[in-house]
Amino acid sequence: MEPAAKQKVIYITYLIAALDITWLFLQFSITPYLARRLGFDTIWFGYLQTTVGVIQLLGGPIYGRFADVFGARAALSVSCLASVVYFLLLAVADNTFMLFVHKLPAVFMHTLPGAQMVVADLSEDEKRADALGKLGLCFGIGMIAGSSLGGTLSTQKGSSNSVFNLGEITRLMKFPGVVKTFTVKIISGLPAGIFQVMFSIIAINFFQLKAEQNGYLMAYFGIVQMVIQGAVIGRLTSRFSESSLMLLSVGISSLVGLAQAMMTNVFHFCLIVIPMMFSLSVFNVITDSMLTKSVSPSDTGTMLGLCASVQSLLRTVGPTIGGFLYEAYGVPSFGYIQCIINAAVFSFLLTTGGRSQPNRP
Repeated sequence: MEPAAKQKVIYITYLIAALDITWLFLQFSITPYLARRLGFDTIWFGYLQTTVGVIQLLGGPIYGRFADVFGARAALSVSCLASVVYFLLLAVADNTFMLFVHKLPAVFMHTLPGAQMVVADLSEDEKRADALGKLGLCFGIGMIAGSSLGGTLSTQKGSSNSVFNLGEITRLMKFPGVVKTFTVKIISGLPAGIFQVMFSIIAINFFQLKAEQNGYLMAYFGIVQMVIQGAVIGRLTSRFSESSLMLLSVGISSLVGLAQAMMTNVFHFCLIVIPMMFSLSVFNVITDSMLTKSVSPSDTGTMLGLCASVQSLLRTVGPTIGGFLYEAYGVPSFGYIQCIINAAVFSFLLTTGGRSQPNRP
């Protein structure tokens, strides 16, 4: 494709991603309040979140392999169709059973990884992190629009043709640097993932926020992320190495955890959000970029599917671990765990000197 044609496809992909994230965060905003109205307590809401995590954990690698076999366009089409079914079921979810059932299409709902596949395929290696960062700008826009609308609505109401091939996934893990980066992605991201899946409960019980106020807070998240992903990450990736930026993000994440442990009100949290979103945005973009550069172009879909499955894994174990920590030790426990784990990861990365960039196979 000509460069202009590639750029046009990337812009269209950005639009698709922004719309999908808008609808996604709309339902993120209303689901906790809908669950409460249907009689869910903290434990059952955790089960609901765990169900979503399990479903997407199973679907992530399959979706990535599907994209490698049939192409990113087919994968995006399947994801968009799954989203339609998902929201139709949500519209008729008037009991606890239907609230669980409407989560089933989430097994194929991986529009953002699909968009990342397109961007990764069409962008040059040296510009990939910047391009993925711009995709994060769309994420921020969708987060603002979806969260605000959701709050308002709540107030008013391989070589083989097989899609799943464990051998292909295992083969990717053997490329230089993949296991290390992937392990860091899981371990460092676990504490933040636990906090994120428990945030709706924290917002209601700890911060005592109403649905509309929670929507405004989520919109604030989106504004911060939009600025960081759209205006900051691109400049950082052009001046610093990816291994250095990963080290920086992990270090900041450790300090954010300490601040979270000491916060007492929503104002403190709003101050913490800026470095928190910076560390999360940089960490996710950089690790995704490093992992896709470690494999061949034909395997980027599978790799990004695996990256998406990490988030699903965190959503799977997060509610169970988070529910226990919340009931037994309170909100500060999330911060202390994040501080300790990321400090250990930071020390590991510092002593090993980061990861050198291998040549793409």
